Amino acid sequence: MNIVVLISADAEWRAVKSILSPAKILSTPLGEWFETFDVRPLTFFHGGWGKISAAATTQYVIDRFDPDLLVNLGTCGGFEGRVARGTLILVEKTIVYDILEQMTDSDEAIAHYAAEIDLSWLGESVQSSVISDQFSVVRGLLVSADRDILASDIPMLVEKYDAIAADWESGAIAWVAKKNGVRCLILRGVTDLVSASGGEAYGNIELFHERTREIMKGLIEQLPRWLLSAMVAANQ
Repeated sequence: MNIVVLISADAEWRAVKSILSPAKILSTPLGEWFETFDVRPLTFFHGGWGKISAAATTQYVIDRFDPDLLVNLGTCGGFEGRVARGTLILVEKTIVYDILEQMTDSDEAIAHYAAEIDLSWLGESVQSSVISDQFSVVRGLLVSADRDILASDIPMLVEKYDAIAADWESGAIAWVAKKNGVRCLILRGVTDLVSASGGEAYGNIELFHERTREIMKGLIEQLPRWLLSAMVAANQ
């Protein structure tokens, strides 16, 4: 089973390189990548931050590596009172919400770029079987935009989409993977919370970096169990 792991944000990529200490890092016009062979051959690729880089690198790795499974590991910001810090979101659907269409209908444009992620191949028991002591796992929706969460947007995102967390890249990754018919697994850990009074990491980048290292370490440690479950389910 050919698996590519996309890592989006620069801070996430630095953390992964520090954790795995790859012997050789290769470069492409779109991002760095390396292979590991500890458990099974895996390709890690730096997908970059934001929708543009995420869409471009997703298509690039699909064309270059022809993966059977595309995994995105990363972080997200949570809505205070709706999700706990440190929660791992197993993404079932993505919505790109920062689309403003003034000639016709914004909702129609947003629906066009929404992506349902088929996780049926994982099997019914996969979620509970891989939960670690570090994370609680929630299946659900992740909303994406090319910006951090605005406190003023939270009531709308909750009312309209029942959202609990947001990131920058998942919507683009899921949409491109679905267009190519490639299985996709997105796992995002909540590093920080945003409320009506602002975000706890806003203006405190070191807090984000510290929690990103914690989240990425946990995701890397947990990844072999997710992949084993995925391979077992795929072969049934």
